Amino acid sequence: MDAIEVIGLTKRFGDNVAVKGIDFAVKMGETFGFLGPNGAGKTTTIRMLTGMTKITSGRALIHGHDIARDTLAAKRLMGVVPETSNIYDELSAWDNLIFTGRLYHLKKAEIERNARDLLDTFGLYERCHEPAGGFSKGMKRRLTLAMGLVNNPGVLFLDEPTSGLDVQSRRLIRDVVQDLARKNVTIFLTTHDIEEANVSCDRVAIINRGTIAAIDAPEKLKQTFESLQSIEISFDAVRPGLLEALRTLPQVNDVRKEGDKFRLYTADPPEVLSSLCTFTQEQNMRPISVTTRGPSLEEVFIRLTGLSVGTKGEVRETDAGMV
Repeated sequence: MDAIEVIGLTKRFGDNVAVKGIDFAVKMGETFGFLGPNGAGKTTTIRMLTGMTKITSGRALIHGHDIARDTLAAKRLMGVVPETSNIYDELSAWDNLIFTGRLYHLKKAEIERNARDLLDTFGLYERCHEPAGGFSKGMKRRLTLAMGLVNNPGVLFLDEPTSGLDVQSRRLIRDVVQDLARKNVTIFLTTHDIEEANVSCDRVAIINRGTIAAIDAPEKLKQTFESLQSIEISFDAVRPGLLEALRTLPQVNDVRKEGDKFRLYTADPPEVLSSLCTFTQEQNMRPISVTTRGPSLEEVFIRLTGLSVGTKGEVRETDAGMV
């Protein structure tokens, strides 16, 4: 049995179809990333999966429980961390956790034990009796995550968990998420931070305009776009016209200047490396570093959601749409 199973899931708002009959499954203990541009249907999907928004048609199952027909049983198995904080500012961190635990009808001793452990894990224990309204954004976000974990969920829904946070809070939340994954908790993660999905997720789904554009492990998605391979090179000196000259090399599809480096996109890295050797000798230039790179998940995302890199490095809209 899968932790999450989605079958023909659809959501309409009047004449607008926000989610268009999508299908996917998330395995037990899997960290599953759900990526997409603004307005693609990410938040609508997560709201349907967690019972916050009524499903127009299709089904969503949590550990086999239909979220629409067996809502309470499904919700008891999940923790939800929304993008917008759901803490009560007038309550202390401790009281927020106690209140959340009571909503799940947990026993008093279990709630208090979980609350102490979570406050300690998230570095909030020393201020646990202060009103949460006085907390920083990072502290509030950590408390929101703690509230989502107070019932020891089997499935954790995280909607943009690290958005806008300081480095310390981001690292702490990522460490907790990775620890949960090691404990076989299923994690459904929506994020705009593509690198976060790349390093954290077993698989990712990319949704665009309400449909699933691709779903696979990050590295497998990258391998499907050989044309996005590149060579990164830096020189001891940059001469006028160098960018244009590099674009004329055989098998080079595009060149972008990134800081003090040049990135040459190609489907044939060995051929371009050979051309670069000849080019640097003819131009009497000295390379400082040369690195071959596969496509990044960000580049795959851009390609699948309808953006392309222009011949001068600009991002432009294609027929598929705009992020």
